Amino acid sequence: MFRFNSFGRFAKARFGGRRLQKVNIDAGFTCPNRDGTLGFGGCVYCNNDSFRPGVCRPVLPVARQVEEGIAYLGGRYKADLFLAYFQPFTNTYAPVEELERLYREALAHPHVAGLAIGTRPDCVDEEKIALLERLAKSHFILVEYGLQSMYEKSLRFIERGHGFDAFIKAVGLTAGRGIHIGVHLIAGIPAETREETLSMAERISEFSPVGFLKLHQLQVVKDTKLARSYLDHPFHVFGYEEYIDFAVDFLERLRPDIVIQRLFATAPDHLLVAPRWEADRHRILRDIEARLERRDTFQGRLSRAAAFSPADSEGPKPA
Repeated sequence: MFRFNSFGRFAKARFGGRRLQKVNIDAGFTCPNRDGTLGFGGCVYCNNDSFRPGVCRPVLPVARQVEEGIAYLGGRYKADLFLAYFQPFTNTYAPVEELERLYREALAHPHVAGLAIGTRPDCVDEEKIALLERLAKSHFILVEYGLQSMYEKSLRFIERGHGFDAFIKAVGLTAGRGIHIGVHLIAGIPAETREETLSMAERISEFSPVGFLKLHQLQVVKDTKLARSYLDHPFHVFGYEEYIDFAVDFLERLRPDIVIQRLFATAPDHLLVAPRWEADRHRILRDIEARLERRDTFQGRLSRAAAFSPADSEGPKPA
């Protein structure tokens, strides 16, 4: 029995059983929360080196990054189909002409089936979404909106620089145009209670256009404002067993058709301050799957989601 809707199973079904891998691309973007438009230094937790692979180097042209990534991943995972994943910082934060050049450069490789584009919900507009809509006519296009939290108090705590309304607007702009929509959420922001964080599973499920999810625990990494705050005044972070239970509880409340791209994060040991679990990604995933089995539960078991139209400007009402 498959107890949650994993991206791996989705990809095999979507691409005829072929092995699909993501090739990380750093196209040299910045972020409005770093360049002074909204702020400097980024969100309080932001250190892109904590999740950017070493082979992902913005000094290289996109085509070269794609080639090197495919050579590495193809050999390691025996994959022959790839998504070019524009990951670090805000990957729609440029003029549309520049975006089209970069995206098409990645798509030009014959083994690239599409794009995954990480961005902020306040960094898309009609012109940029129209570009993605054109690309989606011939390729798989997934735009991943970094929401992080549906609570205004949490967005203020992490100094995100936008509100929940930006997400509602972005989903409304993107929906119904052949573009797959994903959302990133962070669990364990100190401004929230556990139950508030769990309730986001139910609330995000109400957005019917959202089909993909990345969830991970808050990680405190070096060289961030959050790390300085944590070292001065430590706050609660998830313990290992605590998070395994949380992830299962979250999955139970989540709409069953939402594709799970990630359920946890693993920053490099030399950057990670807390929580330090001493467990690699394979063990974490095995333990989540084992906990689902032990509790005889599955994604969506407690979901009562009804379709929510992002055109409804009211939407869910987070605190």
